Amino acid sequence: MTEQMSVDSAPPTAEVPGSAGVSGGMHYDFEDAQSGDLGALAAIADAMKSDSLADRLESLKRLGVLALAMGEERTRDELIPFLDESIDDEDELLLSLAEVLGDFVQYVGGPKYAFVLLRPLENLAAAEETVVREKAVDAINKLVESMDQLQVEEYLIPCIARLSSGEWFTSRSSAAGLYAAAYGKVTDAIQSKLRAGYEALCKDDTPMIRRAAASNLEGVIDRIAQDHVLSFAIPNFRRLAEDDQDSVRLLTVEPLVAVTKRLSTEECKQHLGESVQRLCTDKSWRVRYMVADHFVAIAKNIKDQELQEELVNVAIALMHDNEAEVRGAICTQLDGLADLAAPEAVVARFRGPLQELVDDPSQHVRSTLAKHIGSLCRVFGKEGTIEHLLPLLLRLLKDSFPEVRLNIISKLDVVDSVVGIDSLSQSLLPAIVELAEDKQWRVRLAIIEYVPLIASQLGVQFFDEQLSNLCMSWLGDPVYSIREAATVNLKKLTDVFGVDWARSTIIPKILAMANHPNYLYRMTTIFAITTIAPSVTPEIVRDQILPALECLVNDPIPNIRFNVAKSLEPLAEALRKGSDTAALESSVIRPTLARLEEDPDPDVRYFAHRSLESINSGSGAAVAAEQSA
Repeated sequence: MTEQMSVDSAPPTAEVPGSAGVSGGMHYDFEDAQSGDLGALAAIADAMKSDSLADRLESLKRLGVLALAMGEERTRDELIPFLDESIDDEDELLLSLAEVLGDFVQYVGGPKYAFVLLRPLENLAAAEETVVREKAVDAINKLVESMDQLQVEEYLIPCIARLSSGEWFTSRSSAAGLYAAAYGKVTDAIQSKLRAGYEALCKDDTPMIRRAAASNLEGVIDRIAQDHVLSFAIPNFRRLAEDDQDSVRLLTVEPLVAVTKRLSTEECKQHLGESVQRLCTDKSWRVRYMVADHFVAIAKNIKDQELQEELVNVAIALMHDNEAEVRGAICTQLDGLADLAAPEAVVARFRGPLQELVDDPSQHVRSTLAKHIGSLCRVFGKEGTIEHLLPLLLRLLKDSFPEVRLNIISKLDVVDSVVGIDSLSQSLLPAIVELAEDKQWRVRLAIIEYVPLIASQLGVQFFDEQLSNLCMSWLGDPVYSIREAATVNLKKLTDVFGVDWARSTIIPKILAMANHPNYLYRMTTIFAITTIAPSVTPEIVRDQILPALECLVNDPIPNIRFNVAKSLEPLAEALRKGSDTAALESSVIRPTLARLEEDPDPDVRYFAHRSLESINSGSGAAVAAEQSA
């Protein structure tokens, strides 16, 4: 077959001009193939037989170009059989081929001929490497979307049957992933055969096959008719949920969620109660972890209040589980768990376990708890939160692990919405102020981002008394990200408290840093006033900010001078907004930049020139806008 496939007059073994053949190190000019160059197209075909893996991979990427050149009919009759017969043993190549064939319908003549691609993909679905099989199954399922009922019944169903009865586990495990896609496109009689075939996979002697069946059972359950949920879904779920391999049992949790969606309250209680309890107390921690991770979805779908009450007890037991992973997983479900019982019962039953989790030996558990404990505030209510949860939040804020502190800070707005900022600040503000100097810069960063919210709620007086000095201290932080966030923070505070507050409180403190002996403080001054400039009036820029920058023009540090040059551009834009200040662009800013263009340092000259050009273009645009208006 390899001898028959060719590209028009250029045979697949034809040499590209100026090359020496495949074995002699042929150079494949793949780019020229886009234009339909016959030699380049022949090179693609030739490269598919190259000894070089890189060449063969590249040829697969250009397979669409080759198919277009050959035409739809020859692609079906020659190229696809060629690919099927010459399947490589290199996993990387097989993976690429499976990916390409999944999007190849357009090259074989459209959906009408999609079935042509099944044969090579079927072979790939039986490959040894797991990722190749999974990609082949995905590609086949993609093809099914464009296939009609006749094609599915005539070509896909036999393909599934062959894979399901394959001697090696590889083909049977792949078959499990194809049943769901085919199920909705066939007659009732064939659906019955598919259910029987899938049940055989669920009973297979090989654990890997049962694992594949459990993994794909959810998709099948979603597609079967309601009549077959009791007769097919539940027996197979139970069979797999009681498997002696924990790797199979843990995969039955998601099918359990799918089953509970399809059953009534009474049916859930009658058919699933025992299975749920067994999974929740499974001897394998991995199974308990999966249950904990999907706990709320399972409990809410069951709908039976009595059974849900029992599940709350199970959840509390999982909070005391021996494995940290299980305790962490159930912490992610706190929000939904609170809805499974009456609020007063939640407060009474969760209070003790939460206190233990706050002191959990695993930092991962404490971190997860910190991320989700705030969601309980709405159930505990204002008084319950102040009495029971705020002490726990305070302990977590003082945790030795930085991620725990970070997660609490990031969720404080949820607590604030329930208890109010006054209660929150009285209880937690001392700890927040302490964290502002935390040795972990990410914690300090989170505190900075939370300050505008606190400030907007507490007002100017409280901020000036309690937080103003703290915000200014961040401008001198040794970490650049903190200094940068601190400047943005000051802009947000200016937006909250107004321009007059900034003029009298913040700007003088920032400008005082311009005389600091440490150049980083002087640099931060430039960053801060440049950031704040758009939020203040042109008069403040003229009277306070611009004079300070003019002093820094002669700074001995080149980095300071070129940052002054960069900052003059946004200041010019700010001054342009005021009728009394617009003239300063010509009288102060341009001469200053002209002077910096003659600076001995090349970086200073570069940024001065760039700012001057930008100001010139900005002025021209402003004049044009005025004239058009």
